[in-house]
Amino acid sequence: MKITVVTVGKIKEKYLRDAIAEYVKRLSKYCKLEIIEVADEKTPDNASEVVEDNIRQKEGERILKYVREDAYVVTLEIGGRMLDSVEFADKINQLGIQGKSHICFIIGGSIGLGKDVLKRSDYALSFSRMTFPHQLMRVILLEQVYRGYRILMNEPYHK
Repeated sequence: MKITVVTVGKIKEKYLRDAIAEYVKRLSKYCKLEIIEVADEKTPDNASEVVEDNIRQKEGERILKYVREDAYVVTLEIGGRMLDSVEFADKINQLGIQGKSHICFIIGGSIGLGKDVLKRSDYALSFSRMTFPHQLMRVILLEQVYRGYRILMNEPYHK
């Protein structure tokens, strides 16, 4: 299985980069992982809805350049479907059984994802109704993908 994570913005904090590197290393045993960072737009304080829509559109265009035609696209959205870790592992497994060999997870910027990205999504996933910084979300996603593979392989870790 190939897993691509397309995300807006760079990780500035060393502790987050270290955590990401650890999960990238752990996941190399289970899948081919690629992380693609696209540039984020500066969002002015008190930006109007029109300005925010334009920002989401620009970031969305950058994201979609990296989404392959054959990829099964999972967007991370507050309003998406919430799964527990076993259900998430089952989702990954079912996609493989259905012949999907490439999953592309998309993490938007600080104001979310644009309409075109949401339209391209095959599945909207939520980790919580809470809002997390998109940099931290990358770590959470990678940890859950790793946990999912451990569950599928019946290996210790999950509890």
